Amino acid sequence: MSVRFVTKTMHAYLDYPVAIGLIALPVFLDLGQSNPIAFWLSFLTGFAALALTILTDHQTGIIRILPYSVHLAVDFAVGIVFLAAPFALGFTGLDFAYYLVNAIAVLTVVSLAKPQKTVAQAA
Repeated sequence: MSVRFVTKTMHAYLDYPVAIGLIALPVFLDLGQSNPIAFWLSFLTGFAALALTILTDHQTGIIRILPYSVHLAVDFAVGIVFLAAPFALGFTGLDFAYYLVNAIAVLTVVSLAKPQKTVAQAA
């Protein structure tokens, strides 16, 4: 039994709320107290995540040109950046916690993603 249960559909429906959260939460939480980059990193990543979701070939993609595997790779990279940023940029307090929690969440969702069947496997 595989513990990888996050389907492509589940992931697709999480993408828009996550992107909006990455844009809105820095404002509501007043991020950037320890370093202004803490505000802008989330805010700009949110817009990039919105664009990525719009361009991904999944249920909620609007212009479906990017494979889901590329989307997952970008999500993984974001998780790594969010994990490294608080340490590399000297975030403290809420800024530190925000990025640590987001990094863990993103990396967990990516690691629990169900593998996609290739055309050869489906046939």
